Amino acid sequence: MSRPVFHLHIENLSAQAPVFHVTPQRVATAAVESGVDMAELSVTYGWDGDILERAMTTANCLMGWRFPRHDLAARAPGLRWIHVTGAGIEHLLPMDWVPSGVTLTNNSGVHARKAGEYIAMAILALNANIPHFATCKAARSWDRRFASCIAGKTVVIVGTGNMGASGARRCKGLEMQVVGVNSTGRPVDGFDMVWAVDALDEVLGLADFLVVALPLTDKTRHMIGVRQLDRLPRHCGLVNIGRAAVIDYGRLFERLSIGAIAGAILDVFDEEPIPAASPIWNVPNLIITPHVSSDDTERYAIDTAKLFFDNYKRFKEDRALVNQVDPARQY
Repeated sequence: MSRPVFHLHIENLSAQAPVFHVTPQRVATAAVESGVDMAELSVTYGWDGDILERAMTTANCLMGWRFPRHDLAARAPGLRWIHVTGAGIEHLLPMDWVPSGVTLTNNSGVHARKAGEYIAMAILALNANIPHFATCKAARSWDRRFASCIAGKTVVIVGTGNMGASGARRCKGLEMQVVGVNSTGRPVDGFDMVWAVDALDEVLGLADFLVVALPLTDKTRHMIGVRQLDRLPRHCGLVNIGRAAVIDYGRLFERLSIGAIAGAILDVFDEEPIPAASPIWNVPNLIITPHVSSDDTERYAIDTAKLFFDNYKRFKEDRALVNQVDPARQY
């Protein structure tokens, strides 16, 4: 008697960078690392919707980033699980399209190791005045600015999830004082102390560096607004690897322009790519990276598939899946 087959459909987008493409080779590598017998699964691979409708008629799980969500219950009668290949799910809100009985999971955790490296890189660059020197280079200005060692300085990390916690561990390795901010003030490994978000304004005054690693929700939109930015010391450097709209970028750019904040390294923006005519390109003391902070070229898609396989084992045993998205929290 043949074993029942679980049908996983993986929907890729050719417009996305290859780092995000979940291919047969990457899935096979993940299966070996996870100890999963691929004979238990039927896996189909779609590109830009080419076989999506046919696959949905029998799919038990859909893995992808963007896909048509209308009438999903009718189009995919066997669907029980959707895995989103990114951590942020704001593009899928509101979630009234999710059929009853279908679990939605995200990619939280896959980004953590690379994000931690980026945070450490950005903090060191800010401490060494690299945004200032980049501005000087563009202006052909020889403006020497010296820096002290980073040990003993304070980094405030707003968002103590996987990415923020990974950055905290790296910063501890730099002998920094690491302060976290989350919704409740609950302790998190890697942080010297964690404050509740209600105390954010007070905590910001302590920051030599501020790292923002938050998803975008109704509660986090412009959480770092005019009042919060004005609380930062003039020597503070700022890093954002979460979502752009968590910070009032207009106010941030004003403060960078007048030297009221020492420098910033931003990886996320409201409009991506940034248009060539945007004034953002001319903001001084700012380094721009094009949303690449947390995506490992070698491991991202493999670890995405491994996360699926780990949850697949739970699915078979009727256990709760990890990384379930909470509609109320919006992540």
